[in-house]
Amino acid sequence: ELYVNGVDQGHLNGIRVPDYDGPITDVTSNDIICNGGINPYHQPISQTIIPVPAGAQVTAEWHHTLDGYDPTDPADPIDSSHKGPVISYLAAIPNATQTDVTGLKWFKIWEDGYIAANQTWGVDRLIANKGNVTFNIPSCIPAGQYLLRHEIIALHAATTYPGAQFYMECAQLQITGGGSTQPETVSFPGAYAGTDPGITINIYYPTVTNYTVPGPDVFTC
Repeated sequence: ELYVNGVDQGHLNGIRVPDYDGPITDVTSNDIICNGGINPYHQPISQTIIPVPAGAQVTAEWHHTLDGYDPTDPADPIDSSHKGPVISYLAAIPNATQTDVTGLKWFKIWEDGYIAANQTWGVDRLIANKGNVTFNIPSCIPAGQYLLRHEIIALHAATTYPGAQFYMECAQLQITGGGSTQPETVSFPGAYAGTDPGITINIYYPTVTNYTVPGPDVFTC
């Protein structure tokens, strides 16, 4: 579920959501883009394109199942063992409802990694906020249609590769207003490698003192 400046855009509305909550573990697979391959999308796929003003505050709401919030489920929004970063990317796209998502150029707009001082992860904060993750759409990017790729990387089994578990979904946006800044971009697959220190890591021992979130630096206007 997505909220724009605090306004709920509707359950499963404008988001490509898989029915099954299994992870992607192969960073070279096209499934790393928006999921939907080995975890087929819930049908029918929403044809909604969510209007979002450039600079808006967006909240993505995660849950363990497509049923949404479940106070009786100890793994809602996600099992607390699944520690790791939470990341958001955008890519311009000719039509936000088009099926083909290969070849898009992505830029990172937000990340929440690891705070060494209290040994907490982005996932810990996601759980504390009942599945809600809030960030801003850059104010300077061109208006147009975009996909928002929102991702959790769970590192509880990431001592060897493949091991890290990637959970991602893409929301369909129409960004209005904005500017003319063209961010530096990366490709999926391509932005991540199994050898990245933020993907293959033992989060248990020794105690993590420094963690590098995978992918490029966060774009700022």
